[in-house]
Amino acid sequence: MPNRNGEQWLDTDGNPVQAHGGMILKHEDTFYWYGENKAGPNVVSSIGGRKVDFIGISCYTSTNLKDWHYEGLVLTASEEPQDKLYKDKIIERPKVIFSKATQEFVLWFHYDHDDYLYAACGVATAKSPIGPFILQDIFKPNRKDCRDMTIFEDGEKAYLIHSSDFNKTMYISELTEDRKALTGLYTKILIDQEREAPAVFKRNGLYFMLTSGTTGWDPNAALYSRSPFLFSPHKLIDNPCEGPNYRQTFFGQTNYAFEVDGEVYLMLDHWKPENLQASGYSILPIEVFGEKKRDLRVVWTEKPFGGKYQ
Repeated sequence: MPNRNGEQWLDTDGNPVQAHGGMILKHEDTFYWYGENKAGPNVVSSIGGRKVDFIGISCYTSTNLKDWHYEGLVLTASEEPQDKLYKDKIIERPKVIFSKATQEFVLWFHYDHDDYLYAACGVATAKSPIGPFILQDIFKPNRKDCRDMTIFEDGEKAYLIHSSDFNKTMYISELTEDRKALTGLYTKILIDQEREAPAVFKRNGLYFMLTSGTTGWDPNAALYSRSPFLFSPHKLIDNPCEGPNYRQTFFGQTNYAFEVDGEVYLMLDHWKPENLQASGYSILPIEVFGEKKRDLRVVWTEKPFGGKYQ
C-alpha cells in the first residue's frame, strides 16, 4: 500500500521509516531523507520525560519521492559512556547541507544531555551523502542555547536557525563558507514569542518561516511569519493550515520546508509520545497566494506531495 500522510511510512523493504525530525536533501539525481532513528523502546528521562535512547541518524534514498530505500545509519551512537555520542545523549533535528567549498556533506543537529539543559548543536562531516559522518564539534552557537533547529541555504549563503533563550526567541546565524562553523554574524527574531521547530523557505522576494508553539509532544497551531530580509524582524501572520484538525496542525508538528520542481513542501512529524518509534510523517504542498503573493496556505491531503509523485 502507498504511504499516507499522518501515518507511519514504510520503506522499500516494508519496514517502518525511522527518520523523525529530519529533512530531505536533493543531490544530483537522488533524494536523501535524514532523520532520527527511534526504533527502540520508550524510556523515562532523568526529568521524567519520554524519549528513546540515541540509536543514530538514518538515511533513506529515493529517485521518485515515492519509494524510499534504507541506506543505514550515517551517524551512530557509541557504546562508550565517556563518548559524546553515547546512547544517553539527545541527538535531534538532523539537517544536512552540501559544502561546495570542501565537497563534503555537513550534518548539523541539536545536541543535549538527558535533562535538556545543555542545549548545544553538533557538526559532523562525510565525503558521501550516505556517510559515515564523523563528529567534528559540539558547541553553543554564539554562546546561545540551541534547541529545535534547521539549516537554510540562500544562494551562496547558509544559516543556522534555532530556538534559544529556553525557547523564548529564534536566532539566525550565518554559516562559514565550508558550512562547518559560524561567522559570528547573527540576529534574533520572534522575541518572546515561544516558537520552535522552524521550517524556512524563500518565495517572491520574501522569507517565510513556519513554526510550532512550545507545548511539548502535544500538537498546537502552526504559525507562519514573513520578512523581506532574513535578518530583519519577522512578523507572525496566521495559521496557514486548512482542513481537519487545522488548529492542531493536523496533529503534527512543523519540521522542514524544501523545494522540488518549483513547488515548496512542508514536512510534518506526527509524534506518538507513548511509542515514539511509531510516529508518522506528512509532506504537504505549501501554496503562496494573494494579490501580492504574501500569504500561505497548507491544505490537508492524505497523499504525500498532494499526490504529485504517487
